[in-house]
Amino acid sequence: MGIDCARVGWTLTLDATINPFSAYTIAEEKARQREFIMRIRGRNLLWLGVLGTLVGIGVLSGAAPPMVNALLVALFGVGAAASLLDIQPERLLSRSRSSLTAMRMSAEAREAVERARRRGAGYSDSLTLLDVGLIRLQTGHDGMAMTRTRSVSLDDDGVRPYITLRVDPQEADRTAVVRFEIIDHNGESLFIHEMRVFLRDGEMNIVADHQLPLLNNQRIESAGDWDMRVSIDGVLLGALGFTVTPSLRDRMRRFSAEADAPASRQARLAEPIDDDAPMSLEELLRSQQRQDRGGRS
Repeated sequence: MGIDCARVGWTLTLDATINPFSAYTIAEEKARQREFIMRIRGRNLLWLGVLGTLVGIGVLSGAAPPMVNALLVALFGVGAAASLLDIQPERLLSRSRSSLTAMRMSAEAREAVERARRRGAGYSDSLTLLDVGLIRLQTGHDGMAMTRTRSVSLDDDGVRPYITLRVDPQEADRTAVVRFEIIDHNGESLFIHEMRVFLRDGEMNIVADHQLPLLNNQRIESAGDWDMRVSIDGVLLGALGFTVTPSLRDRMRRFSAEADAPASRQARLAEPIDDDAPMSLEELLRSQQRQDRGGRS
């Protein structure tokens, strides 16, 4: 059954070669934390010392007015700050862009990324997960309906994972392998799908081109809390939990069994006692004693 992805504005692109995904490492994190630490530039120490000496002589000599002395000290302070601080405007700009992108992440994306980080997964600022979730497929009188959800039922036709990805220019114009995986509450992988996607600069909506069938799927033992994981080039990008509810038929079967249980117990209690049923040893001895008393009387 074909799915018209144009209805929801998704783009699927499937071919080319694989490039390594820039993995997050501890060394990169430490380097990121040191971006704004003061570092002395050795080549500026000489002229900074000469300038400080001249300013000191001018201030101590008392030849200049106090206002001029204050101005000289202020200029020296600005020059010293510019020399001692290693300020890189491109990093500041990149940092601000990353902050703006992080503000656009959905609650589901934040949760999925945080779970991936707790698992020690790799992470790159060049690829940002803006949204992640599931598309529920349901056949009705009006045809196929697709709904974004985090809770699915075993009465649904199927489910497809999707992500919204923010791609920076340094990661663009290459083909990556996107892997979707759905794991049930028992830890069994019920759905594994890999697809080649050509990464473009900007935002991309990527939806799996295959679905996990839910209705009458014999592999699904029961409902519960499941996981959906997405990886790019072998690096876990996010892990999202979702809920699977039982089908209507399973619910009716369970309710019927619970309703029949008290009636069956009452029926067993109301059954007449069979006199021909074998007696226990205690009952046999008690009956023999009654017969002996009756014979003596």
